[in-house]
Amino acid sequence: MPRIRPDGVVCRFMNILIENAESLEYLTESNVWSKKPADGKNFGGVKTALAIAKKEAIGRFNIVWYMAETRQFINMEHGRGSASATA
Repeated sequence: MPRIRPDGVVCRFMNILIENAESLEYLTESNVWSKKPADGKNFGGVKTALAIAKKEAIGRFNIVWYMAETRQFINMEHGRGSASATA
């Protein structure tokens, strides 16, 4: 049975990832970047991922919904991290 989240999409297999838009890498549980989306940390919701991404020392980022079963992505949100303020 799918879970209904107040801030996101309804899906049993929802993986909300932070993607560095320039390097196309994904933030992992250990706060390093990986080219493999399967290694990316699941933030559970768009609002949570967006708040964290804005604090990361990166430039442009995307919040993506990754479906591991089909290896598909849906862009949910985008923005700039804290590194863009110094650039």
